[in-house]
Amino acid sequence: MPTISARLPDGEKAELDEVAELLSEDRSTTIRKALREGLETLRIRVAVEQYQSGDASAAEAAQIADLSMAEWLDVARERNLTTQLELSDLELDADAAAEL
Repeated sequence: MPTISARLPDGEKAELDEVAELLSEDRSTTIRKALREGLETLRIRVAVEQYQSGDASAAEAAQIADLSMAEWLDVARERNLTTQLELSDLELDADAAAEL
């Protein structure tokens, strides 16, 4: 497993240590969990933005978010997402969903 170092402001280090203690984990485990959850959140945020702007179809957004089409549709429904996609985009999405 590669090692990565990062500099944190004192306040963030203190918060990291506090969360690690709350979870009864060491700092490294807490960092890995926070990074994993943060990356998942960021991927979904980018997917939502691109889908909402019409830059990504539902299938593309699911891929960006690293979700299955069903999981992506749940995200879209929960967030009441709308888009300006053309009928051809929706047909491509339907074809991609059928392949899953």
